[in-house]
Amino acid sequence: MESILLILGAGGHGRAVAEAALLSGKWQSVRFLDDRWPELSELYGIAVVGKPEDIAAHASAGSAAIAAVGNNALRERWSQLIETAGLPLAKVIHPRAFVSNDAEMGNGVAVMAMAMVGVGAVLGQGAIVNANATVDHDAVLGDFAHLGVGVQLAGGVKVGARAWLQAGCCAGYHVVVEEGALHAPGTVLQR
Repeated sequence: MESILLILGAGGHGRAVAEAALLSGKWQSVRFLDDRWPELSELYGIAVVGKPEDIAAHASAGSAAIAAVGNNALRERWSQLIETAGLPLAKVIHPRAFVSNDAEMGNGVAVMAMAMVGVGAVLGQGAIVNANATVDHDAVLGDFAHLGVGVQLAGGVKVGARAWLQAGCCAGYHVVVEEGALHAPGTVLQR
């Protein structure tokens, strides 16, 4: 039986997740559910089969699903739709990312190209570690936290649930980022 990943969201992050999923070899194909359906029925050769709210109607066609949108609140809501539909939340790891065997990852996590997740790191449900981001040893991302492109977390950093560190942010050793915090691109966080 073909392994199909349903991806909620066909924007930039959704397309990157689709590429990572297919390159990983874990899924033979992907399908999008996106708010622009039915006007948008195909994207880069991938079918758009409905809206995210339609996930229950498409659950039998998929092996797993992931909410692939950068907005933390929306990603959380869509993840709940996936769970309510009875589908497992997929973990998507780009094959050119490094994730330590000792790291822990919640369901619905996306780790993108050239990202690094170190020993003892913990990624909560629905967290995003974007391209070229580093989650060093013993760092923790709360549920639905989002690290933008090139974010660098030193060892022991704790990022609260739904916090968003935008592109190029960096956090020194043992910094604590509050739940729901939003840090602009390039922000330097220190203790």
